[in-house]
Amino acid sequence: MAATPRTAVTRLAAGITALAACVAALAGCATGKQAESGAHSPEKTKPRQGAPGPKKAKPQNPVKLIGDGSTAYTGRQPNLPRVERLGPGRKPPQFVVFSWDGAGEDSQKLFSHFRKVAQKNDATMTYFLSGVYLLPQSKAAEYHAPQHTAGRSDIGFNDTKGIKDTVEQLRGAWLEGNEIGTHFNGHFCGKGGGVGEWSVAEWKSEIQQAKSFVKSWKTNAGLNRSAPLPFDYDKELIGARTPCLEGKENFTRAASQMGFRYDTSGVNNQVWPTKKNGLWDLSMQLVPFKGHSYEQLTMDYNFMVNQSGTATQGDPAKREFWGDQMRDSLLAGFDRAYKGNRAPLVIGNHFESWNGGTYMRAVEQTVERVCTKPEVRCVSFRQLADWLDAQDPKTLKKLGRLGVGEAPKQGWASYLGGKGAPAPKGVPGAPAATS
Repeated sequence: MAATPRTAVTRLAAGITALAACVAALAGCATGKQAESGAHSPEKTKPRQGAPGPKKAKPQNPVKLIGDGSTAYTGRQPNLPRVERLGPGRKPPQFVVFSWDGAGEDSQKLFSHFRKVAQKNDATMTYFLSGVYLLPQSKAAEYHAPQHTAGRSDIGFNDTKGIKDTVEQLRGAWLEGNEIGTHFNGHFCGKGGGVGEWSVAEWKSEIQQAKSFVKSWKTNAGLNRSAPLPFDYDKELIGARTPCLEGKENFTRAASQMGFRYDTSGVNNQVWPTKKNGLWDLSMQLVPFKGHSYEQLTMDYNFMVNQSGTATQGDPAKREFWGDQMRDSLLAGFDRAYKGNRAPLVIGNHFESWNGGTYMRAVEQTVERVCTKPEVRCVSFRQLADWLDAQDPKTLKKLGRLGVGEAPKQGWASYLGGKGAPAPKGVPGAPAATS
């Protein structure tokens, strides 16, 4: 899991900020030490006759603004692990994906908090951004949700401070190697225009609008002097989770036509993923629900509903128990996979303080207990999809035959032994081409 040194990330972040300042001032940008220190001198010393002129420093990372400068191309994302094909007879790593629906930074500062949690525990995560979190209330009419009037959103819109704070977190998260996905926009569920009733064409409209709000947040929020997001969102956006896990079938049809690579909008058992409609089905999973005879979906909202019903702030006397119950259930699911079939564990969350924040505590404790274990990789969905794409299809087929919690009876070396097929050119993890 080698990663780009964080000093390089710091330099890239400084370069992006310096670029934004130059663009805002409509002035030329300095390079090297001058740009880092902010020093500027109008005086230019002429080189003596016959002496070579000063060498122009080449920027370490290309920064190209896109559109109104809300986003920018800054090169390959830092801190991504090198993807490798699993060798014959090797036990697969235990992947764990922590993901966040409707990611945004508000007064609770949970986005910034969990970025720190991830860094402390050698983890990266996926943040599913709601596009309307980058659209101010004053521009609400810019959003035309399918089957709804313009300016309608069941989760509202944002204000300038909220947009600025959210962009700051998105920028930092991406530079740390995390993924920025989408939770779409208005979060419409149920009957009467909910996402489960949308057609393929309507899903395409929703996806395009989610992209457009990210690509034009500066103009919409009047924050033209701010630094850009350091990625091309048309290329960055490869996966999503639908609101309330509804509308999966038509969404995946639309997404597969728009370059997406995975979907995580369903409910699975703890088995190895397969593709559906051309996308990796990386849905959340059912894990043992401590204290019950049935299994529970790996999402904070579902634990809450099964503990306090629709009351988001239930009995204070039970909150500690409820958080412990969620944590222990997630750990039970982890142990079952870690000691069994090694199927990736997918966990979904919201930046919410339901039942006094007990679920945030449960998630944090789970991160701390699993991400530092041997052979465990806490990764984003993008990184998991990259790894899956790099594997021998025969290996994935064998992994898919293992049931929930089932380790190979003859051991991993025997079960995945033998000579595998070579990786095709262009697939992550394939050997470099030789001339």
